[in-house]
Amino acid sequence: MIEAIATGSWLDRRRIAMVAQISLGATVLMFVALFATAHGTLDFLGRPLGTDFSNVWSAGWMALHGQAAEAWDWGTQAAVQRAVHHDPQVPFYGWHYPPPFMLVAALLALLPYVAALVVWQAVTLAAALWLVTRIVPDRLTLLAAAAAPVVMVCLGHGHNGFLTAALLGGGLLLLDDRPFTAGLLIGCLVYKPQFAVLLPLVLLASGQWRAVGGAILSAGTLVLVTYAIWGWPVWQAFIDSLPLTRSVVIEAGNTGWEKIQTAFGAIRALGGSVPLAYAVQGAVTAVALLASLIATLRATPAVRNAVVLTAALLSTPYALDYDYTLAGMAIAFLVADGRARGFLRWEASLLAIAWAMPLFARSIAHATLIPLGVMSLLALFAVAVRRMALLDHAFANITPSPFRR
Repeated sequence: MIEAIATGSWLDRRRIAMVAQISLGATVLMFVALFATAHGTLDFLGRPLGTDFSNVWSAGWMALHGQAAEAWDWGTQAAVQRAVHHDPQVPFYGWHYPPPFMLVAALLALLPYVAALVVWQAVTLAAALWLVTRIVPDRLTLLAAAAAPVVMVCLGHGHNGFLTAALLGGGLLLLDDRPFTAGLLIGCLVYKPQFAVLLPLVLLASGQWRAVGGAILSAGTLVLVTYAIWGWPVWQAFIDSLPLTRSVVIEAGNTGWEKIQTAFGAIRALGGSVPLAYAVQGAVTAVALLASLIATLRATPAVRNAVVLTAALLSTPYALDYDYTLAGMAIAFLVADGRARGFLRWEASLLAIAWAMPLFARSIAHATLIPLGVMSLLALFAVAVRRMALLDHAFANITPSPFRR
């Protein structure tokens, strides 16, 4: 039994297909029940369908009605959400995104709420699934990807995780052969400022200056278009909102520590102070950045991509379980590399655990404070780093510091 787990021999195609079919069936049934028991835009518990999508559609509506800058004001945004859902008790979901994401929100708000939610999730999920099938061209890939528990989590929140995974995963996939297009995709992640440290460094280290140019072009265009439509007030409102977002959402864990699946969140959930949490997060971020730079310079593309995707999640104090779509994309790259060069011991089983973990991580963290989400992400990161160490010899012949004696 132990040997089967170590070698991954238990993960045959029949078992993978069976588990994926059960998971996908459960996901479909859950959402059929969710919409069947909904009343208007609210589920049977009185929460907005797509929960977090409530702030996206509401911000878009505000932008279309001359209130763009007020979207970052929690009181005004909450009032709009109550009006949208026709319920004074509806839970509030804050809008914390940089202004470029309002372009997406405004487009979605042209549709009725439920229609916009369905279109938003369907289009972005399709993009992410299509990309995964390009990474691992196999008939089983689409089933395994669609059935991944993180898909259910992201759909339940109506979130942008699929878009983020498609943009970053696609950018990394194209980085070597079509660097300018890769840069265009990565630059569109300007709405995810928590990745602002990692991705520019990776692009610079790659030496792909066309990718750098593409990223600057797309990010700059989104910023300028946002400014041209709504002016400086939206940027000022976003900047003014940052201290409150940092203190309430990140440091105080208003979102819920079980949802914030980062090193910072784990320390705070276990009772650690804010300075201690930042110190631990800083150490994890430093390791993630260093590994990403080494992978960019020395690893094969698939392994590099897996390192960068997992490092993107590890390097920020604020990532929620639906952001683990990036981990799902990392799993795809590691599966592709494993099929090409063989899996090392324990790898296949660890990938399976990481695939399944979003189903349990939040509930277990809520009940026990054990941060299984972060632990599984660290294991996935370790798998990628181990492959670049043992198969790519990425750490061999690293020039020692001239200051060492």
